[in-house]
Amino acid sequence: MTPVQPPFPALRFRRLRRSAALRALAQEHVLGVGDLIWPLFVRDGVGVEEPVASMPGVARLSIDKIVRAAEEAAALGIPAVCLFPYTDPSLRTETCEEAWNPENLANRAIRAIKAAVPEIAVMTDIALDPYNANGHDGLVRDGVILNDESVEALVRMALAQAEAGADILGPSDMMDGRIGAMRQALEAAGHKDVAILSYSAKYASAFYGPFRDAVGASGRLVGDKKTYQMNPGNADEALRLVARDLAEGADMVMVKPGLPYLDICRRVKDAFGAPTYAYQVSGEYAMIRGAADRGWIDGEKAMMESLLAFKRAGCDGILTYFAPQAARLLRQL
Repeated sequence: MTPVQPPFPALRFRRLRRSAALRALAQEHVLGVGDLIWPLFVRDGVGVEEPVASMPGVARLSIDKIVRAAEEAAALGIPAVCLFPYTDPSLRTETCEEAWNPENLANRAIRAIKAAVPEIAVMTDIALDPYNANGHDGLVRDGVILNDESVEALVRMALAQAEAGADILGPSDMMDGRIGAMRQALEAAGHKDVAILSYSAKYASAFYGPFRDAVGASGRLVGDKKTYQMNPGNADEALRLVARDLAEGADMVMVKPGLPYLDICRRVKDAFGAPTYAYQVSGEYAMIRGAADRGWIDGEKAMMESLLAFKRAGCDGILTYFAPQAARLLRQL
């Protein structure tokens, strides 16, 4: 599209910036509460709210507290929460069998939320790192992350979460072929309505550190995740991964991290027109919150500007730890 623009002074861009009313009328992209998904960390216990030091304002919550958070989200109009478990170290093994235990922490939290707040959508994480003795998203043998064996384990995990009542499954493992295997298994088991939001373009990023602290994986990771997560230097590969996941049955796709990869969000949305999400990851959150806590930036304005950037880049929604704070501000507008 070639814009038709008369020369100055017939064209003055400042005319539509002159007042709040005119700016609102001319605004191209709008952030709404319905765009937010709130990631929550769940741990065992009762009445527990355990702060995560590297993520100011974020805590690991026991299931009773997670239910209260879900109730808060629903009251604010946030449509979904996403659960990440902090698994007891004694349950983390090299075979990861706790990942598909129907009574594991995540599955108990799913059932508790759906019983108390049935209207909110519950999204889950599908990866083996919270259950793995060596911190990897897949099974490991002789230092090699196994693909096909990991997919079998992840399918069992997906079925257990669907049976517990999850609305959206979030495979974040980056194993090849896992979306097709999960979709086939879900259909066969009668879970035809369970949605898959695939972490299709998940990069091997330095921005995940605080998250690994939150789920207790930081000190356990042996090596790195570069053999299965994406090279930050690649962009075309992201489109190939999204195309594959959509072809295998993903309903929605995600780019992770968010702000450093807005170009990828834009390309994915333009290329496929599919529901596209981004994860404003723990490192992004920690940088904004840390600078705000020190008075170096206006925290609220930086938060809202960063979230609006995702909408401008074509995202249909954002996973963000800022969700409740952003929702409160949006409801005041």
